[in-house]
Amino acid sequence: MGISLKNLSILLVEDHRQLAQSVLEYLEQQGAIVEYAGDGRLAKELLREHHFDLILLDVMLPGEDGFSICQYLRTELTLATPVIFLTARDQLDDKLLGFSQGGDDYIVKPFALPELLARVQAQVRRSRGEVAPHVLRVADLELDPARQEVRRAGQLLKLSPTAFRILRILMRESPRVVSREQLEQELWGDLVPDSDALRSHLYNLRKAIDKPFSEQLLETLPGVGFSIRVGASS
Repeated sequence: MGISLKNLSILLVEDHRQLAQSVLEYLEQQGAIVEYAGDGRLAKELLREHHFDLILLDVMLPGEDGFSICQYLRTELTLATPVIFLTARDQLDDKLLGFSQGGDDYIVKPFALPELLARVQAQVRRSRGEVAPHVLRVADLELDPARQEVRRAGQLLKLSPTAFRILRILMRESPRVVSREQLEQELWGDLVPDSDALRSHLYNLRKAIDKPFSEQLLETLPGVGFSIRVGASS
């Protein structure tokens, strides 16, 4: 039996009314609470004003496409809410673009509703794994998954959603070394954006959690992987 969607708050952004109605009714039958937007303007308004557990986002929308809305969610609102793109564009370049803009999954139209349900359940399962109740701690560094907050020496740090996920993985495994391959698999599955994506995110993570402090915690072991540990070498 799949994971329950009872009381799960979902934003559905889709300009095809008939498809939207089918998806909305199906998910509500599963217990989800679904808000609907038929264009990017309304979607942004709802995202600013309400909390959602998951977003189903059409790519081709009137006025503003789904990729830019996802980018707005990640960069302007700095939210890590799971995003599943819904689109008829099935080329690899389109999928890679979607993931690079912060999407978590990509389902191609036409799709069967049970497949959509399975994708939603997978994202809910992953998301709930990221909001485990316990706070992760290494030295004076703390990550609170429930609040989506990171502090060091009591100071609140600002991280991108991807940097937050990287740090969560490294702190979860600390002091064990996590390989590049494992990090990329957990972050992006089989569709890694490009060879420098992880390096860029790690650079920004190091700048946030280590640069302002005397003791370094993020360690890179060339050819082996990465770790968060006391006594790390820069």
